[in-house]
Amino acid sequence: VRKRIRQLKDFITVTPDWINYALIDDITDSFAPLIQQIELEVDSIDDLVLLLRESEQSDMLRRIGHCRKKVMQLLRLLSTKADVVKGLMKRFEVANEMGLEAGAGVGGSSAPINAHKRAMHHNVALYLGDIQDHIVTMVQNLNHYETILARSHSNYLAQISIELTQTSSVTNDVVGRLTVFATVIVPMNLVTGLFGMNVKVPGRDQDDLVWFFWILGVFAMFAVVGFAIAKRSALV
Repeated sequence: VRKRIRQLKDFITVTPDWINYALIDDITDSFAPLIQQIELEVDSIDDLVLLLRESEQSDMLRRIGHCRKKVMQLLRLLSTKADVVKGLMKRFEVANEMGLEAGAGVGGSSAPINAHKRAMHHNVALYLGDIQDHIVTMVQNLNHYETILARSHSNYLAQISIELTQTSSVTNDVVGRLTVFATVIVPMNLVTGLFGMNVKVPGRDQDDLVWFFWILGVFAMFAVVGFAIAKRSALV
């Protein structure tokens, strides 16, 4: 502010009202780099949220949450400032109207001074109007960024849900294949287990391998039929 006063001291009359405007304008301009940084981050998130591979998405939710936190903090700081500036503008307008009424009833040498004060109030009110427009624009931009981040957040969660559904589908497919395999193998295991027990089995008292090969053939046929039925039923 002091630098602006030194630069403009030959062109303007520095008054407390102008210093007040300069301070508000400097504070308002200090938000511009933050909003520009948020804009770049929002554009990056919006472009990458649907393009990143699964291994690169670990910090996307953290980036979205951190950026939304900064947006909400700036909205909290700026959302009410437009009304504050509007109140100051109204104050200058009232002071200007009072100056007009006073100037109408007072003549002489004080008339040029009152006219100069009214002109300064009018100029400061115009400057404050520019600040108000700037604040309103920043608030609108922040609301737009919040909308983009909310959409990116929803898209990210939807993508995660789709990936989980795909993983679950693959797992269910593997479990289904294992179930079919177990359905075919378990009866065979039961039958072969009988030969290791003290029970009567076909061909136990015979010395040849006819029954053995017949049992193997039945097992093979059972396996082929079981896998054929599973294949036809799209289970494998």
